[in-house]
Amino acid sequence: MIRLEPFTMGDAAELIEWIPSAEFLMQWGGPEFLFPLTFEQIEGYVHGTDQRVFKAVEEKSGAAAGHICLSKIDLKNESCRISRVLINPDLRGKGYGFALVQQALNFAFLELNVHRVTLGVFDFNNEAIACYKKAGFSIEGHFKDSRKMKDTFWSIYEMAILRHEWEEVRSISGESRLIK
Repeated sequence: MIRLEPFTMGDAAELIEWIPSAEFLMQWGGPEFLFPLTFEQIEGYVHGTDQRVFKAVEEKSGAAAGHICLSKIDLKNESCRISRVLINPDLRGKGYGFALVQQALNFAFLELNVHRVTLGVFDFNNEAIACYKKAGFSIEGHFKDSRKMKDTFWSIYEMAILRHEWEEVRSISGESRLIK
């Protein structure tokens, strides 16, 4: 369905188009970015030292399907964090989010050889939470009112998956036979 490729500045214009509002930018990038998202902000982001930034490419068409980052890569403690997950607006609701998360987990566990992968998701983002649970993540904590957006506060779920949990999900789905 998709493959991960390194994100380059040549992909920045499309990413900027996918972020229509300050609220959406907060959901995608957290407080580190200001709306409107700019090339300068993206350039600083993609050159981070403890992360790998990817674009997802649809295998059939070669079109950009999404964006994802593995951040806070800590090889000493064998952990990293999935962040900045975004699906091309034209492809939402078609399973690309789950495929993107699976590919990121494959990279984290098979290439980086980590033991633990975490993520944060706003507690109102039910579709994303369902996607992450389907991939094997579980909720570890609920950080109430941790981000302010205009006149409201947003709460965040902290989620995680361990290597043995990921292996179990893969064996149940049959994915372990598909990925070398």
